[in-house]
Amino acid sequence: MEAMVPLGAILALFVGLPWIILHYITRWKTAATLTTDDESLLEELYQLARRLDERMDTVERLVASDNPEFRPARIQSDRDIDNEPLRELDRRLAKSSTTKGRTSK
Repeated sequence: MEAMVPLGAILALFVGLPWIILHYITRWKTAATLTTDDESLLEELYQLARRLDERMDTVERLVASDNPEFRPARIQSDRDIDNEPLRELDRRLAKSSTTKGRTSK
């Protein structure tokens, strides 16, 4: 009976512990990735947001032309400081699409 305790401890240490660690590492790696469907959905939503932003710019220009006292509360589309994060996102999307094109050939 006393021989079972050290044997159980050795099994737990050399079998159980690595199994638990490797199990959760595998879970972590699979859960942290985006699927291709997720990436295409994000791309589609980004393009939709850009079109909606352009439409809002158009509406604001129309309202401003009718009412000279109108001051838009949104971010101005022609300011570089506001557009820099969008340019960075465009660069990353272009880079990822060219990388995907190379790997799919």
